[in-house]
Amino acid sequence: MQTMLRLYCVVLGLGIPFGASARAERLDTAQIEQITGLPGALNTNEGVFKVTAPRTDVKIAVDGWNMPPFMGLTSWAAFTAGKKADAMVTGDLVLFQDEVNPVMSAALDSGLAITALHNHFFFDEPKVFFMHIGGEGSVEKLAAGVRKALDKVREIRAANPQPLTQFGGTPFPSENSISGRTIEAVLGVKGQDKDGMFKVVIGRTVKMPCGCEMGKEMGVNTWAAFAGTDDNAVVDGDFAVLETELQPVLKSLRAEGIHIVAIHHHMTQEEPRTLFLHYWGRNKAGSLAHSLKKAIEAQKAVK
Repeated sequence: MQTMLRLYCVVLGLGIPFGASARAERLDTAQIEQITGLPGALNTNEGVFKVTAPRTDVKIAVDGWNMPPFMGLTSWAAFTAGKKADAMVTGDLVLFQDEVNPVMSAALDSGLAITALHNHFFFDEPKVFFMHIGGEGSVEKLAAGVRKALDKVREIRAANPQPLTQFGGTPFPSENSISGRTIEAVLGVKGQDKDGMFKVVIGRTVKMPCGCEMGKEMGVNTWAAFAGTDDNAVVDGDFAVLETELQPVLKSLRAEGIHIVAIHHHMTQEEPRTLFLHYWGRNKAGSLAHSLKKAIEAQKAVK
């Protein structure tokens, strides 16, 4: 009996790593490497298989120093066995400005989620962004999504070895003359004009730990600012979204050709948790307003 008790205690004491080891055995690591085309390493203590892709194709300097990929310039994707699905993946893709949105679309179209987009450095040349991904499903589907995202990077760099410095398109108008009434009619929100530009703001509320409510004027809002002319306009702005709304809004904006430039939080400990995504678009002012309207409708459709 004592021997059995000792064995029982040992098994309990090893419960976490034993469970992780079992999860690791459920992963087809050879399949992950074959589909992603990347070498991987298995951590049996955590039950995680991670593949990596160092950015060696373009030299990156930070603060004037040529930074080796080992110092934080390596894309990666980590796989573990799931509970509701066969597997789950998380990752971080090292991207240049002209890669971010095509790669985001490739990832979204493959069923992956985009969970953050931000910088990790200052004074980096060329400018580098980091796009975090996640997802649940079959190993085959998740690995294929990672592969498609990285293949898009290779496609972009094959066409232009050095990162582009602007989105391109028609030159900006020399003066602003946006007709706000058209935008108000599409979005159904009253706006304000200044020097030929036009802005609309849509507020929502959150509650902070102190019990205070924060709303539109405290920065909890979705906004859009238009400049240029009605036929040649630019829009930039911010969507305030709940976590469940993020992916539908991203998919809607990308389907309309709107560029996503950041995804992050502005507050901590707010309820409900709110994320903010910043965007940039070029088109006719009315077309841009309709694109934003579709994203707002996608946001409202989330239960």
